[in-house]
Amino acid sequence: MDTEKLDPSHVHHVNLLVRDLQTAKQQYASLFDVDFIDESLPSRGVITARFLAGETWIVLVQPVGDGAPMRRLREKGEGLFLLSLGVQQDAHTSPSLTPMRTGLSSWQVADVDPNSLSNGQLQVTFTQTD
Repeated sequence: MDTEKLDPSHVHHVNLLVRDLQTAKQQYASLFDVDFIDESLPSRGVITARFLAGETWIVLVQPVGDGAPMRRLREKGEGLFLLSLGVQQDAHTSPSLTPMRTGLSSWQVADVDPNSLSNGQLQVTFTQTD
């Protein structure tokens, strides 16, 4: 595993919290010509719908169980949940990252410790095939 700095290459995905996934999909589909991919992620207590905007995935996230997404929705309401930067590495051992976990579509992700940067929710997605 690499212990050097991460090499960001693009914005991999943006997660947007929504209260009602079907309503959100209808709203986005009325404005944009997009095809949704629906997927649940039980380990995070969410159901999702995503679409590509250029090379970036826009992920609509509806919390359906307890966990960080539901807490954030209750505290802050709908809107931006997190930004995930695609990085060139396939793994990393930085103490500023949580352990790697499997996200949607088998994406390998790790959260950035919010105390290590002046930011909101930042995540990295490791090299893979989308």
